[in-house]
Amino acid sequence: MSLSRDDLLKVSLEILHAAKEPALRYFRTALQVSDKEDESPVTVGDRETEKALRAEIKRRFPDHGVIGEEFGSDNPEAEHVWIVDPIDGTKSFISGMPLFGTLLGLLHQGRPIVGTIGMPALGEDFAGAVNGHSVMNGAVISCRETKNLHAAFVCCNELPSLFTTHPQLVSELTSRARYLRPSNDCYPYAQLAAGWVDAVVDCNLQPYDYLPLVGVIEGAGGVITDWSGAPLTLHSDGRVIAAATAELHAEMVALFERLT
Repeated sequence: MSLSRDDLLKVSLEILHAAKEPALRYFRTALQVSDKEDESPVTVGDRETEKALRAEIKRRFPDHGVIGEEFGSDNPEAEHVWIVDPIDGTKSFISGMPLFGTLLGLLHQGRPIVGTIGMPALGEDFAGAVNGHSVMNGAVISCRETKNLHAAFVCCNELPSLFTTHPQLVSELTSRARYLRPSNDCYPYAQLAAGWVDAVVDCNLQPYDYLPLVGVIEGAGGVITDWSGAPLTLHSDGRVIAAATAELHAEMVALFERLT
C-alpha cells in the first residue's frame, strides 16, 4: 500500500464515518443486552457498527486483515491489519451516556501506524499517525507540555480495579498528581491528544482497546506504552500509560515499576 500518512488519515476517517449511522441509530433506544463469555455486555449496536466497519475496509482494501472485538480475526497475518472496536464503552452506550466511542487502527507488519477515535454522540473525531500529526475534526491538535506529575491532570480508567489490586499506586498517584480523576473508556485519550489533560492510566485492556490509540497519541506528540515503558503490540498485557511528554511518561513509568 503506497498511501502517504496524510492519505491514511483521510481514509481511516472515511472508514470511521461509515460506522456513525448504526452507532447513533441504536443509541438511547430500548436495546436487548447480552453477556459475552467474559461477562462483558454486547448489543446489536456493537455488532452492526462492526459489520459496517468491516464492510468498508473490505471494499477498499480486500487484501487487508481485520481484528475486531465482536467478530474476531480475518486474515490476521496480512501485511496490513485493521483493528476494530465498534463501541468502546458499551456500558456507557447502553446507559445513554455519550462518552462511548468507535476505535479504528491500522497496523503495518504488526506495528500501529494510524489510529482514530470517533465519538459519534459528541460529533467529534480524532485521528493521528505515528511520525505524523493528529487532528480533531480536521484541525491539528497537540498534547500539552506538562513535564512532571505534580503539575499533571491525570485520568485513571478502571480505578476500582486499580484500587483493589494496587492500592499503594493509587495512593501515590492521588498525592503526587495535581489532579487525579476517575474516568472510563477511550475519551480520556482523545482529551490527552487535544491538550485537555496530561496523562491516562489504564488496565485490563484488549488489543482492540489500545492499539488504535497509538497513532492519535503519538501524532499529537505524546507517549503511550505499557506500564514498563515498552511499545504496545498485539501481545501487550493490557496495562497502559499515556502521557503528554516524554519527561512525564518517564516519571510515571518509574513510579509504576517501583509500586507494581
